[in-house]
Amino acid sequence: MIEAALSGSKKYWGWIAFLLAVTGIGIAFYIVQWNVGLTITGMSRDVSWGLYIANLTFFVGVAASAVMVVLPYYLHNQKEFGKITILGEFLAVSAVIICVTSVVVDLGQPARLLNLILHPSPNSILFWDIIVLSLYLLLNIVIGWTALDAEHKGEPVRPWVKPLIYISIPLAISIHTVTAFIYCGIGGRPFWFTALMAPRFLASAFASGPALLILLLLILRKFTSFDAGKEAIQKIAKIVTYAIITMVFFIILEFFTVFYSGSPHHLIPFEYLWFGVEGASALVPWIWTSLILACLAIILLVNPATRKNESILAVACVSIFVAMWIDKGLGLVVPGFIPSQASGEYFEYMPTMPEILIQLGVFALGVLILTVLYKIAITVKEKAVPASH
Repeated sequence: MIEAALSGSKKYWGWIAFLLAVTGIGIAFYIVQWNVGLTITGMSRDVSWGLYIANLTFFVGVAASAVMVVLPYYLHNQKEFGKITILGEFLAVSAVIICVTSVVVDLGQPARLLNLILHPSPNSILFWDIIVLSLYLLLNIVIGWTALDAEHKGEPVRPWVKPLIYISIPLAISIHTVTAFIYCGIGGRPFWFTALMAPRFLASAFASGPALLILLLLILRKFTSFDAGKEAIQKIAKIVTYAIITMVFFIILEFFTVFYSGSPHHLIPFEYLWFGVEGASALVPWIWTSLILACLAIILLVNPATRKNESILAVACVSIFVAMWIDKGLGLVVPGFIPSQASGEYFEYMPTMPEILIQLGVFALGVLILTVLYKIAITVKEKAVPASH
């Protein structure tokens, strides 16, 4: 099956070349960061997490969202999801790789990752986050590839794969829950110190991940002969609708709790994020853009007429993806460090150009892996003999 990735049109190879070029630029700037240090980024002593950790948080959610197509197909026998479960699992694989690579570039010395293996610390949430992410990555590779091989041979999926599928479902929930615990377990950071953190993470994951999958399915329909079917896309769209409504509801709950209670320690980071404080307002236009895009998407998705129009559906999905990236990216990470616990001053953070280019290289690597996996999967699906049941 691998040979399918080695053949393709000029557009396919042009896309591969573009992704390799962007990845190469990212590697070049990462080498500069390796030699110079994290001073080339916008991070500082006061804001020690930035774009890299923001994307770790966001793409863990994209990875976890694969459960939204795996669960209906394997647990509830929704046959219309049969064509896309492998695509969902491969999306999870590429998303986890983006997550892990984002952590690597965030470390001043990547060799420090070995400390997690050589000197494990079970009382560390980060230790468990790496464990569940690694297991989830391994399971999705094994399940996706084995299922694709069975489809390629026209055979049923091997019986031993089913238990792995059932294990992957709660594991998908756990990878984002444990990531949320990294934040809400830090009691000294009032912005993150909320029991709603894990539910918000899951709601945003089940909105942004399936929204991205819809966009990918529409792109595949345009550039290949593969068609997931309108029924499957519409069912995913309904999942996205419920998830984004839940996410906005959680935002309203936090607004009420923080601003009605008036607790200063909790109030200040929220005021900074949403309205700006003492002239510090770099994230204000970003977070309001996120909320506006989320509300726009809800309007477009709740109305069946607009949701069933796939051009409008694509706009809604892009709006959700961007909105959740802002909300769960810089909109989540940065306010947790503001104001400075050391001095009480407002040290704002914005990513630098080298930092952005390194992260774009990480994205390109993930998309490159996704492109190759999808090329193999679509080629198999176009040639596969229907499996016997």
